[in-house]
Parts: sequence; structure tokens; C-alpha cells
Amino acid sequence: MLRILHGTSYDFIKYWKHAAIATVVFIVAGMGLLLVHHARTGSAVNWNVEFTGGTFMQVSFKNKPDPAAVRAAVGAAGFNDAEVAAFGSDTSFSIKASIAGQTATVRSADSTAAQIEAALHQKFGDSAQVKVVDAQFVGAKVGDELKRDATIAILISFLVTLIYLAIRFEWRFGLAAVVATAHDVLTTLAFIAMLRLEVSLTVVAAILTVIGYSLNEAVVVFDRIRENFAGSSAGDSRRFLVNRSIAQVLRRSIFTAFTVITGSICLYEYGAEPLQMFSLAIGLGLACGSVASLFIAPNLLLLLQPTQSQLASPVRARAATALGEGGPS
Repeated sequence: MLRILHGTSYDFIKYWKHAAIATVVFIVAGMGLLLVHHARTGSAVNWNVEFTGGTFMQVSFKNKPDPAAVRAAVGAAGFNDAEVAAFGSDTSFSIKASIAGQTATVRSADSTAAQIEAALHQKFGDSAQVKVVDAQFVGAKVGDELKRDATIAILISFLVTLIYLAIRFEWRFGLAAVVATAHDVLTTLAFIAMLRLEVSLTVVAAILTVIGYSLNEAVVVFDRIRENFAGSSAGDSRRFLVNRSIAQVLRRSIFTAFTVITGSICLYEYGAEPLQMFSLAIGLGLACGSVASLFIAPNLLLLLQPTQSQLASPVRARAATALGEGGPS
């Protein structure tokens, strides 16, 4: 069997202060950029038309077009920021467009659809060559509801994470996991601000996926920490036990992150535009999540300064109960 990273004895906690400072600086820089974007454009986040309101169109071509040519035609109509993606087949495309700096209305949506349709006809031919299958208006009110629902979904995920880990482990584990998960979300938002990525429902789904991944990684690391503390001897320090726990799950964490990030790279390279934004957010978020689960959450656990017996008590209590029920009297 291939044994990679087996028996690693590196001191993972040694440089936690440097990592914490770098992380805080990165997050502050990202949040600062959000404020700059808000001051310059009126919106801190580059919201997709699903949130701001605009026009959604589905167009069908007689022959397979060059996607770049379709985007160029839509851009020539004055909508350079429109999202153009394949929709079910090579001859069907979806177009999401909004008027920059203006609130979407039914009238503006009709005008947008007409301009895009005229540009497509000019580029690819008459209605026999390209046909608008559907054109819908997405109101700003719907976008506000989506923003609210997305925020509520993220906050609920934090609350459920805290309750779950507090019940399964102990409140210190739950607090450390929530802080680490918040780190993942904030670093992902910092990346979004720095790259000025367009935030759509798929990006929100990516953030929720990152939260779930971070929770899973934290549970794996915390479970090993608790087991090692329960089976430790009097001479083992808490620092040594945490380092050993991280080393024991390091190989699994690296392989898992590598597999997911490789898939994200493939989706970004070969997927449609919505999938590209999803895969980019997933890849960046999972990379940050792996770092947080392996280095930030365990260090927070030590900073809360529970004793060795406190961290191990749930395991020992269950073992004692098992012995009392099934062991010799």
C-alpha cells in the first residue's frame, strides 16, 4: 500500500501566529476592497442579474455557433457584462443581461431583449437562423428576496454547525469550528472582492458547499484530537497530541482537497460560464477550508485552554457507560 505522509511529526502549531496575521491582513484587505467597490459603483458585491434584476433570454440557433461570437454579438448590443452560456445543447444559449447603474423594469427588460435580438440577427441571420425562444423579466424585488434568503441560509448553517458540534463534542469544539468556518466564508468573500467575481445563485451554492466541507473536515480533525486525548498518557502535552492528530488526518485531507480542487479546475476549464464561477469559488473556498480545518480550528481549541481531561471526557464517559452495561459486574 502506498504510504504518503505517514508518520509526519511536523510542528503544525509553531507558526500559527504568522498564519493568523496573514489571514487577518488578507480578510481586512478583501473587506476594504468591498467598501471601495461600494463607494465607486454603489454595490460592494458584483451581483448577478438574478439579484439586481434584468432580462433572462433563451435563444436557439439553427447551426452550432461559436460561443465567443455569441458573446461578441451581445457585447456589441451594449451589454458587455451579460452572462452567456450554453443551455442544454450546443445550439441553445441562455443570456442574462442588465443595464448597468439602472434599476430593472419591465420596459427596460423589453428594450434589452429587443436590442440583443437585433444584434444576434445582424450577426447570425434572420429568425430562421436564430430565434428567441423565451424572454423574461427578473424584478429587483425578487433579487432582494434572493439576497435575504441567501444570507439567512448561511446564518442558519452556522447555527446548525454550532449546535451539532456542541452536542457531539463540547461547546469549545463548536466555537472553534464556527470561527474556522467563518474564516472560510470571509476569505472566499475576500477572493470574490479581489477578483471582482459576479455573484450568482451558483456562487452562493458554492459558499454553502464550502461551509459543509469545512464542517466535515473539522469533525474529522476534532474526532481524532478527542480520541488521542482520551488515550494519552500523563507525559503527553496538549501541543504534542494536537500535532499528532493533525498528522494522522493530513494525508486524507490533502487527497480529498486535491481531488475536489482538480475537479473544480476541470469544470472551470471546460464548463459553461455559470459553472466556471461555481468551480472557482469552490476551489478557492476549499483551499482556505483545508487550511482552516487543519491549522486554525485546532489552534483555537488550544487557545480556549481546556484541560486534557475536559477534551477527552466525552470519550471516556461513553467508554465507562459501555463497560457498565456490557462489562463484568
